[in-house]
Amino acid sequence: MTLRLETEVNAVAYSQDGRLFVSGSWDKLVRVWDTSTGEVLNVLKGHTHWVTSVAFSSDGRWIVSGSADKSVRIWEVSTGDVLNVLEGHTKEVSSVGFSSDTRRVVSGSSDDLVRVWDVSTGTVLSVLEGHTAKVTSVAFSNDGRHIVSGSADESIRVWDATRDEVLNILEGHTAKVTSVAYSNDGRRIASGSYDKSVRVWDALSGSLLNVLEGHTHLVTSVAFSSDGRRIVSGSYDQSVRMWDTLTGEPLNVLEGHSDWVMSVAFSSDGNRIVSGSYDQSVRAWGASTGESVNVLEGHTD
Repeated sequence: MTLRLETEVNAVAYSQDGRLFVSGSWDKLVRVWDTSTGEVLNVLKGHTHWVTSVAFSSDGRWIVSGSADKSVRIWEVSTGDVLNVLEGHTKEVSSVGFSSDTRRVVSGSSDDLVRVWDVSTGTVLSVLEGHTAKVTSVAFSNDGRHIVSGSADESIRVWDATRDEVLNILEGHTAKVTSVAYSNDGRRIASGSYDKSVRVWDALSGSLLNVLEGHTHLVTSVAFSSDGRRIVSGSYDQSVRMWDTLTGEPLNVLEGHSDWVMSVAFSSDGNRIVSGSYDQSVRAWGASTGESVNVLEGHTD
């Protein structure tokens, strides 16, 4: 499946049940797609600058989006209505995510800060300070107890989400960290970087477990399969790569994009991968075959 959008796609994410996925792009819009048909079910309008990040809540009822307009928006999937607009960042919001209980949202920004928000009220619960450059990527652990953040300062920080304290600083990347992700069991963290590598870390000890090398340009996005056995990565080299988490061996190279791949995600059953690119397309791939199974169109400049 390849979706032709006529504008650069910055972010993609699957719903937990795999029936929907969401995309955000330079045209300031968030689009909700039917996975099986490739049809646009809803277009969410409200951001006044490009959309940088999108995510579904675990129950599939809500979408959160971040934008260069400095805001975070929470949308109801069924209606497309805005539940809340979260304002407080002073620069572009680069990354957003839900806690698994859907009560909190985490956001990272070019203002070097991580913010945690109450979904229902829209109030700021905490501001996590420590990064010395743009926070590029954030994620909750599945149990909601920890947050991981990656930054242009080349570091990854693991935070106690209940006490707002830094538990660990993971260092090893030699350039800007672009993307971080937790495995579902919370035992592993994956990171991608401008240094062209994907790294796998022990989430508790902070020790480096593996360095996955193969991309020939900077890595933009990483994600775990739900069982944690595979990692998918996207890159400026226009490829999507799949890796064995434990061994670090490459499993597949998915080729078809003709420009930078900006975002990648696994479906919850691990059978599909979705990728968004600056070639103005979203592609859905068979994870086992590496073949493109659909092409989607809808975003416009």
